[in-house]
Parts: sequence; C-alpha cells; structure tokens
Amino acid sequence: MENFDYDLRSIQEARDLARNGEAAAKKIAGYTAEQIDVILRSMAKAGEEHSLCLAQMAVEETGFGKVMDKAYKNHAASTLLYEEIKDMKTRGILCEDTVKQTFDVAEPVGLVMGIVPSTNPTSTVFFKSMIAIKSGNAIVFSPHPSAAKCTQKAAEVMCEAAIAAGAPEGIISCVTMPSMGSTNELMKCKEVSIIIATGGPGMVKAAYSAGKPAIGVGAGNSPAYIEKTADVKHAVRTIMASKTFDYGTICASEQSIICEESNHAEVVAELKSQGGYFMTKEETDKVCNLLFKNGHNMNAKFVGRSPQVIAAAAGITIPEGTKVLIGKQEGVGEGYPLSYEKLTTVLGFYTVKDWEEACGLSYRLLQNGIGHTMSIHTQDRDMVLKFAAKPASRILVNTGGSQGGTGISTGLPIAFTLGCGTCGGSSVSENVSPKHLLNVKTVAFGLKDCATIVDDDPTFMWKEKSQASSCLSPAELVASFEKKESAPAASCQSGCEDNDKLAALVKEIVLAMKGQ
Repeated sequence: MENFDYDLRSIQEARDLARNGEAAAKKIAGYTAEQIDVILRSMAKAGEEHSLCLAQMAVEETGFGKVMDKAYKNHAASTLLYEEIKDMKTRGILCEDTVKQTFDVAEPVGLVMGIVPSTNPTSTVFFKSMIAIKSGNAIVFSPHPSAAKCTQKAAEVMCEAAIAAGAPEGIISCVTMPSMGSTNELMKCKEVSIIIATGGPGMVKAAYSAGKPAIGVGAGNSPAYIEKTADVKHAVRTIMASKTFDYGTICASEQSIICEESNHAEVVAELKSQGGYFMTKEETDKVCNLLFKNGHNMNAKFVGRSPQVIAAAAGITIPEGTKVLIGKQEGVGEGYPLSYEKLTTVLGFYTVKDWEEACGLSYRLLQNGIGHTMSIHTQDRDMVLKFAAKPASRILVNTGGSQGGTGISTGLPIAFTLGCGTCGGSSVSENVSPKHLLNVKTVAFGLKDCATIVDDDPTFMWKEKSQASSCLSPAELVASFEKKESAPAASCQSGCEDNDKLAALVKEIVLAMKGQ
C-alpha cells in the first residue's frame, strides 16, 4: 500500500478498522455484566494513570487550553465516569412492570463511530470509549487532524487496557491517517451502526446526512444571568472558574454575562476584583477583529488561549493577573461579534433593566447556540422556573457552565457530548450516556382475549350505535339519489346541481370500493 496515494490508504485503513470493529462488537455483545465491569475498571485505571501525560500531549499538539484542566477532564471521563455508571444496568433485563407484564431487554447497537474534536480530544476519547464498552459495543474513532496524535494515543491507552482485561482485539481503534475520505468512509460504511459526532457544525451535519442513526451536538452560546437576588461574589467566582477552565474550550462555558441595573455596579466591581478586564470600545474592536473571520466564525488560532496571548496579538495592554477579557455589547447578531460563541477567555457583557428584559435578551443570545446551555444565578426559585422555558437543554443554577453542563459540579450525567434537542438540530437533548448506545427491546405478555376483545370492552359503543342507526349503506345512497334524479324537479336549479355533484361523488366512491 506504500505506493498508493495518502487518501486511498486512509480510506482502506478506515475499512479495515470498521471490519475489525464489527467483529469485536459481535464478540463483546455476549459478555456478562461482570466481564464488562472488569474491562471498565481496567480502562478507568489506565485513563487515570495517563491523564496528565495525555493532557500535555493535547496542549502541545493543538495549542488549546491548560494542561492541569485537561488532566482533570481526563480524570472526569475515566475515574469519575466509572463511579457514576458502574452500577447502571446495560445487560439483560433492564426493568420489569409486573402489573402490565412487560420487561425491557438491553441489546448493544454494535460498532460505534466517534468523531473527536480538537478542543477536548483525549477526554472525548476516554468518555466515548467508556460509554461504548459499558453498553457492550465496540468503537472506532475519527480524529481531528490537528489533534490526531493525542487522540490516537488516548485510543491506544483505552484499547490496551480493555484487551488486557479480556476485551476482544479491535474493540477500540482510531484512524492513524485522518482525511475527509476516511471520515466519510466510516460514516457511510455498513459496519458502523451509529455515529457520535462532537465537532464543528459541518461535521455534525455530515454525520446526520450519512444515512444512519447519529447523535450530534450543536454549538453553544450560553448566557449567564446574574439576577438581582443573586450572591454576586459567588456568581462571579463560579463564572470566572468556568470561563477560565481549560481557557474556555468547553462548549457549555459562559459566553456572555447579563446583569441588572440594580446590581450592575456590584457585578462590575466584583468582576474587576476577580481578574476580569473591561475593554474599551476600541480594544473590543481590536480583539473582535482578531477572534473572528468570515463573519462570526472563530479564528482557530485563538481558541482556548489565555487573555495575555489574545491581548498581545491584538496589540492591547492589560493589567497583570487578568483572567478574562470582557467587552460591553449593546445588541445581538451582526455588528455585535461578542454575542456569538467564543471558546476562549473572552466574554460579552450586557446590562438590562429587569428580569423581563433579561429574559428576552437570553432568548436572542440563545438563537446563536440554540438548545445547548444557559445559566442563572439567583436565590428566587420562581425566577428559575421562568427561565426554564428558555430554548436550552441545560438550565444551570448557581454553578459554572463548564463544570455544571458536563455534570462535574451538578447532578447531570458526566458527559463530554451534550445534546441540544431538536431545536438545536440534535437527536437528543440530554447529556449522552451508555443508555443512548443501546437498543431496548420490550417483551409484552397478552393481558386480554383477542377473540372477545371488542365485545368485552365496555367503553366501545359502536356496536350498539350501529344497530340503532338509520344510516344508509353506499348502495342505498346511490339508489336514493337515482330515484331523486328520475323524479320531477321540485327545487331551485342550484339545489339540483348540488345533488348531482353529490350523487356523482357517491358513485365514484362505490365504484372505488368495488375495485372498478
């Protein structure tokens, strides 16, 4: 194959991985829950042991984020995830209803294809590998070209740990020659049963267009509303912790802050004291010209970067210790670049009169990342209920978006693939988990006698009504109209015309029923 072009070799590699993965999927489908758990424990342990070195690889290869935060994401996608899913039922009978005499039976989907982003490559591999194995499936990864090496290494770590614990060869694999051709081959090959796509809008759309089941996620544009009853100091602390976590590479991270006129001064002062730098209009324009290209598409060079790197490139001077750059915005959409998603250490900032204005503004901001996530900081439960109506699948309360949306700081399932619901173009609105990689079959026992079901049903009254009805059959209707046609005209011309039309229609219906 050395004599073949790169694209042809990458496609052939994808085919080989798919065939091996399908064979592995058929084997692991017969494993017991105990066997699966042994494999998962081995994978979680290996993931923990390699969390730091893989984080270093990811930062070095992509330039995105912070090593320690990526190491923690790897920890969450291995150790924390294992603790959460270890007791989840994914084999055999899942649940039983003794009254309705039904029970649900789990069945693996087969070979899963995992598309991996450059922003969270190693943690995504850990996460998707763990949930695929937990549900009794095999998985093959297609890496982003700019994160290919660390993605391949993460898949290798998971695969070796799984095989060492008894999993079949080929259970977890990764393309080593990434190309659009190999990705398309995997998406459309018959061996792959389902696609989990985490990446840019184009890749997610391609996954949904592949002609098979897919779980894709959309872009986020999470507003964080600091309502008048909020503990401002706590709200700012959690927002800063979230936005600076891995330099804002998690799509659930805050993209804009909304405060009210009543707490504006306190919010601004607290943001400044905790490392937020409010840019001037001129500085904001310089940063926006750097961050965005082709409209509101973000420049990949500044994804997951520190404010110092961004400021230096934009030619602005910021105070020592700055953690986040903040730009005031007066509107949403074209002309207001910071109203769009920014996977880096930059925030938009808005001030509104009251909660109703905040409500409308949140809705408009979410149109640029609809279905994903928003957060609210408040002590008023009724206010939470009002904002629960927003078009976001995760409404986070008094917590950070990065940690809260992924389930690290909330009761949500720990996940690095976050559904956006149908409004966001996704097939799921939840945090993706092992249950999304299962076919659930339902066994149902008969409860009623099919031979007497009509007579035995006291709520079905048609039989009695039909016996007492004076309705004519289709043939009787035709005969009645023919009789009227032969009778002398006794009504106005318009009435006769209506009757003629109705008679013709009835004749057509009768002929159709007879198959003529």
